[in-house]
Amino acid sequence: MTNPLLQPWDGAYDLPDFAAIKTEHFRTAFDQAIAEAEADFNTIANNPKPASFENTVEALERHGRLLSRVATVFFNRASADTNPEIQALEREITPKLSELHARKMANAKIFSRLDDLMASADSFDPEQLRVLELMHRMYIKGGARLDDIGKARMESIMVRLSELGTEFGQNVLSDEATWSMSLAESDLQGMPTFLIDAAWDEAKRRGRDGYVITLARSLLEPFLTFSDRRDLRERAFRAWADRGESRNWPLIAETVKLRAERAQLLGFENFASFKLHDQMARSPDRVRDLLMAVWSPARQRALEEQESLTALAVRDGINGLLAPWDWRYYAEKERKRRYDLDEAEIKPYLTLENMIAAAFDVAGRLFSLTFEEVDITLPHPDARAWEVRHSGDLIGLFVGDYFARPSKRSGAWASALRSQQKLWSPGTPVITNTCNFVKGNPTLLSWTDARTLFHEFGHALHGLMSDVTYPFVAGTSVARDFVELPSQLYERWLPVPEILAKHAHHIETGDPMPKEMIDRIIAAETYGQGFKTVEYTACALVDLEMHSLKSAENFEGKIFEAQILSKIDMPEAIIMRHRTPHFQHVFSGDGYSAGYYSYLWSEVMDADAFNAFLEAGDPFDASTAKRLEKTIYSTGGSAPPEDAYTAFRGRLPSIDALLEGRGLQS
Repeated sequence: MTNPLLQPWDGAYDLPDFAAIKTEHFRTAFDQAIAEAEADFNTIANNPKPASFENTVEALERHGRLLSRVATVFFNRASADTNPEIQALEREITPKLSELHARKMANAKIFSRLDDLMASADSFDPEQLRVLELMHRMYIKGGARLDDIGKARMESIMVRLSELGTEFGQNVLSDEATWSMSLAESDLQGMPTFLIDAAWDEAKRRGRDGYVITLARSLLEPFLTFSDRRDLRERAFRAWADRGESRNWPLIAETVKLRAERAQLLGFENFASFKLHDQMARSPDRVRDLLMAVWSPARQRALEEQESLTALAVRDGINGLLAPWDWRYYAEKERKRRYDLDEAEIKPYLTLENMIAAAFDVAGRLFSLTFEEVDITLPHPDARAWEVRHSGDLIGLFVGDYFARPSKRSGAWASALRSQQKLWSPGTPVITNTCNFVKGNPTLLSWTDARTLFHEFGHALHGLMSDVTYPFVAGTSVARDFVELPSQLYERWLPVPEILAKHAHHIETGDPMPKEMIDRIIAAETYGQGFKTVEYTACALVDLEMHSLKSAENFEGKIFEAQILSKIDMPEAIIMRHRTPHFQHVFSGDGYSAGYYSYLWSEVMDADAFNAFLEAGDPFDASTAKRLEKTIYSTGGSAPPEDAYTAFRGRLPSIDALLEGRGLQS
């Protein structure tokens, strides 16, 4: 049987024939690709010639290309359109890939060659030196300097962590996919038309009568915001808050313990110190200082918000403390009272199509990019693709997969089907945005959804506009606490009045969003920031503190979570945005482990960066945009993040712009 994963990728834009790829193709493809990758690696390690940049670093960049292609397609499917067969294969393949990576990191011959190159570092150009330094550091953090016993233990730790991360994520997805709540006509009190229509559409997709609420955030949060049925809000909220609760606590305990051991094997006091020493933050103490500087004013603001919302609840006959499933409901009423604004009024102006056009328009004004939709076969029928051109030249392909489905994990993310580079052809990037908007006819977005779309598109631009030679530093391959700068910064163009006036048109009348509504939206931007900042910062603090433990031998995640929240005096009516048993940023792999603070660290920069445009007097100031493109969006990780930001702004930022932007300054 011909395996399309192993054939030349000669489809449109040098992509595989996605329609021809079946689940059974992956195992054979992985077996061959892993064998080829290991053979390539061993050839580099055993090269009798002295180490050079070409025969070592560039060779490492080039090796394992088949494995990279197969893994990219597989993990895209595993996250965006999984099934039991894919999940079983994921549990089988993930530890094999971790084992292979650990063996590579432990290879003394490769590390010796990198050491030799480091001794002649002054002979390389700046990008080559950056790649060499980062690669050398990666091997050290992978255990290259450990003795044989240490290397063996590191390999077993990494394999087990990969198994735990896969199981954790699959458990969360299972809880999300299997829970739903049916509603009858009598259960719809308070729900606006757009939400009723979305719940009706969801029921029809599931072959059920009536209306259905699921745990898709774009459906759940509007339900919590508008439903007059407090009992149903509580049921939905508890299901959302308890994802992973029944199965993931033991996985968390073992993960935290193994991460601590991994760090100590490498000579670090704790896992947080290990993760942060090569990030912008450098140390847990600096992160803690930032989080607590934000926590104190945010908590005070949240308590003030809670007091006003409690008063509204009392008028409705609710005695006692405000409950977490009440917060969004009464916050929307209070926002309506203060700003004459509610989500039901805004949403008809924010169709998915118009917000995609708005995101493209901003990219055109800032960076001279154009987008033309193309009809090609993609990984899922819901996905769409656009050619991306920069001043007329093709620079890549953008893929949008926007709709929620039971086979897709929750949240929103950007990924690369192919990263930009100049070492081989094709080097043009193919970047995907995956979201979980509730499909409608047309699809209407909340203000939060629209922000999410802009956020993920900012990540996409970081990948599409990358202009480097080496894949190791392409696109979003940057420090974790820098990677959110391009995405969070891009969000700031959504509320620009001329963008909303042009693209936010009412679905029925076609009229543009009125200026006075835009003014009210902008005025309300800081409303509820106490709640939003508290629910986020609590997550970041729990993440940081659990990974700052010197010993996790007797770690009990549920108890530890409660202890940290008690220590910081978490308001009772707010829970963590991501409770620990479904905290996928941290436990479905270790990408954001000890690093969830990164969104806030990057926000310090993005608030200051957008001020550069305001100081120029134009949110689309051409010279500022050109500098942003050159120093941030196109450089990837080819320069240290501090240098990249300073090249754009002339200095590093302070926390003041963040506090001002969130309305939390004293």
